Amino acid sequence: MSDPSRGVAYDVLRAADERDAYVNLLLPQLLRERGIVGRDAAFATELVHGTLRLRGTYDAVLDSLVGRPLDPEVRDVLRLGAHQALSMRVPSHAAVSTSVSLVRRVVGHKPAGLVNAVLRKVAADDLDTWVERLTQGLEQDEALAVRRSHPVWIVRALRSALRAVDAADELDALLEADNRPPKVTLVARPGLVDPSDLPGTPGQVSPYARVLDAGDPGDVAAVRDGRAGVQDEGSQMVALTLAEAPLEGTDARWLDLCAGPGGKAALLGALAAQRGAHLVANEVQPHRADLVRSGLRAVPDVEVTVHDGRQGPWEAGTFDRVLVDAPCTGLGALRRRPESRWRRTPEDLESLVPLQRALLRRAVELTRPGGLVGYATCSPLVDETLEVVESVGPGVAELVGVHRWWPHRDGTDAMFLALLRRR
Repeated sequence: MSDPSRGVAYDVLRAADERDAYVNLLLPQLLRERGIVGRDAAFATELVHGTLRLRGTYDAVLDSLVGRPLDPEVRDVLRLGAHQALSMRVPSHAAVSTSVSLVRRVVGHKPAGLVNAVLRKVAADDLDTWVERLTQGLEQDEALAVRRSHPVWIVRALRSALRAVDAADELDALLEADNRPPKVTLVARPGLVDPSDLPGTPGQVSPYARVLDAGDPGDVAAVRDGRAGVQDEGSQMVALTLAEAPLEGTDARWLDLCAGPGGKAALLGALAAQRGAHLVANEVQPHRADLVRSGLRAVPDVEVTVHDGRQGPWEAGTFDRVLVDAPCTGLGALRRRPESRWRRTPEDLESLVPLQRALLRRAVELTRPGGLVGYATCSPLVDETLEVVESVGPGVAELVGVHRWWPHRDGTDAMFLALLRRR
């Protein structure tokens, strides 16, 4: 293509839509394969992530201008053009002309006139004007869905999550934070490297965090050899909070029941090694277990196993600390994985919640009396957090603490952690 940056952006959007591709994995791969570097790579990256974050707003704009269904391929070209015209410093004529060229290449000549006409109308007003026009007369959550580009069901679910902590008035700030690109955060694994030896500035909440302003984390020697890693501060705090919670009696056997891809396991393993404790890091999927092994390559005395966490071969009542980082909707990481908001549905909870409850019950069973279980999700939704914890009867485990981290408050992904003590 004569315009490789826009071409790769289009291909990533189509792959995300057609085959549920992971954008954070596919985009760097295609940039490498096509030799796109420097400013062109940065342009493509912003074009992909920005378009995905604001897709809901752009769709509202496009639907107001086009009175018929759009082919998915044409819609993606229009979304990319809308992002350039409304949210990037691309001159309107360039946003229009490059989009017309793109649709001719990837679809054909037939929709070129439509793309030209629609994007000229899009570019006639700025984004704020469009949003004000499109939200007139809408109910509050529907207006927020357009303004902050989230599906309405997620807006309502996040409102309920904030209401649970008497913070429903923070909803707009949370949604806005979901649309801010996160910086890359490193974790210094204790006993292996000191945070001060890593580039970047100290984090907001984790003592082991360093936040990069620029640069490739792969260029950092400690990251390459496993003494440090890339890990959101909220994820770091889940592992740290469980490891630092007071515990009476033995503290020698730790279990990470759902360890993939391995960030929390690596931090737990490093902390365990400093205390002479042994960590078992379990993952149900073999290819994710390989990721765990890779992440733990510099951490001593960690055993990686591959089992269904609900049925593994461990003896009941034999672990002192157990982490259940449960599979979830991932709606706490929308700033990092913007495509998730368009991929998830309320029906996903119907399969995830029973799994979460089963994993938590198994974790409690594997913990010795007096031992601690940490139940964590990268989702703040009430269905996946408080309601799952409450499904474990008070006669079995005592809830001793609930911890939350939020994008708009802490600069982290939205993380939930409940600490339970086995009776």
